[in-house]
Formats: sequence, structure tokens, C-alpha cells
Amino acid sequence: MRPFHKFLLAALLACVSLLQNPPVVSANRFTVGNSKGWNPGVNYTIWAQNKSFYVGDWLVFLYQPGQADVLQVNETAYNQCLYDSPITNWSRGRSFAFELNKTGHYYFICSRGYCYNGMKLAIKVEKIPPPPPPAQSAKASAAAPSLPGAGGAAGFLRVAAAIGAAILASI
Repeated sequence: MRPFHKFLLAALLACVSLLQNPPVVSANRFTVGNSKGWNPGVNYTIWAQNKSFYVGDWLVFLYQPGQADVLQVNETAYNQCLYDSPITNWSRGRSFAFELNKTGHYYFICSRGYCYNGMKLAIKVEKIPPPPPPAQSAKASAAAPSLPGAGGAAGFLRVAAAIGAAILASI
């Protein structure tokens, strides 16, 4: 195989690999309550209102040791501030980091009596949305030559396969 053909084949394989393995979207880290932390007197419904939570994101609860805790509970326990059977209970230390590892609703309360005054959080976690398609200017798309049947990733793969076949045939 000629050096130039090796280079073309390597470039082609790299392009196909990028299409098959899109870049990973990084997770967000949310400090619950922002600078106010996980404390009484914060409206966590308003705090979460305009936020989008996705699988892989993290919630960080910052609180005063001995004065607050974090319990993950079901919806009934959330609505009634019941802390008898939590899903997760974190009462040690000054903070708790929780990974949102699946889609669905998550409910958190404080069991130290503050839940009745609003120290509770309910969120909905969704799948990470697909990345937006790359922007292409009207001038660039008008000037770009079009290939019959080429469109999107599938079209690119067809063109790449044809180029690869041509390279291999010339060897």
C-alpha cells in the first residue's frame, strides 16, 4: 500500500469513528439552593423551577452538621414529610453529593422538622437531549457541491465507503 493511500485510509477511518462515537456531553453539578445551601427558609420549588436536570447530573446539598440532613423519599413521603422509610439517608458531615443516574422523579426532604416549612425538593430527571446539528451558513451550503443520495451521517458513511472502496481497489 502506498503511503498516500495509507494516509487516506487512516483519515477515512478516523472520520467514521467520530461519527460512530459522538462526543460525550458533560454532566452539570447543581448546588441545591445555590449560595444559601440546604437550609430552612429557602424555597426549593422556585430554585428548581427553571432548571433542567439530566441523567448524569449531580445535586450537591450543603448544610450545617447536626442541624439538617438529606433524605431521598418517595412522592407520598415527600408530600406528607414522612421520614420513616427513606430510600437514601444522609445525616453525617456537612454535604451530600447525589448523582441523578436514571430518568424519573426524585424527592428529597429534611427530617429535622424543616420539611413542614418547605425544606424539600422535587425534581424530574430526563435523558440528555441529542446535540444540535452543526450550524451551516446559507452561503457555505449553496457553494458546497452536493452528492446524489448524500445526506447527514448516513450520506457521509455512503460517501466514505465509496472512497474507501476506491482506495482499496487502487492498491
